[in-house]
Amino acid sequence: MTISTITAKRFTIEEYERLAKLGFFKENDRVELIKGEIISMAAKGTPHAVCETRLERELNKLIGERATLRGQLPIIIPDISEPEPDRVIAKNRNDDYLNSHPTSEDILLLI
Repeated sequence: MTISTITAKRFTIEEYERLAKLGFFKENDRVELIKGEIISMAAKGTPHAVCETRLERELNKLIGERATLRGQLPIIIPDISEPEPDRVIAKNRNDDYLNSHPTSEDILLLI
């Protein structure tokens, strides 16, 4: 009897971003890269949505222009992940993160 071992493909951040640019994911696909695996994101219910709305409102008041508030946008964990957390407070940058997503060096608070 032969036993086969299957190894899951682990994607790099560069490969994941290339797949996105090539249109591999549909516009409404809710996926993120976690430890090299492309993971479907969980659906959000009404309580989650209301909590996010209230949090956004309060954070905008507290943060103002002192930092950059990002909601459900990618961050980079080098080489392995590109998650999309609910909220990130990041250092202000002149390019507003056009050239790259925030990394741990940029992030002040992760929610």
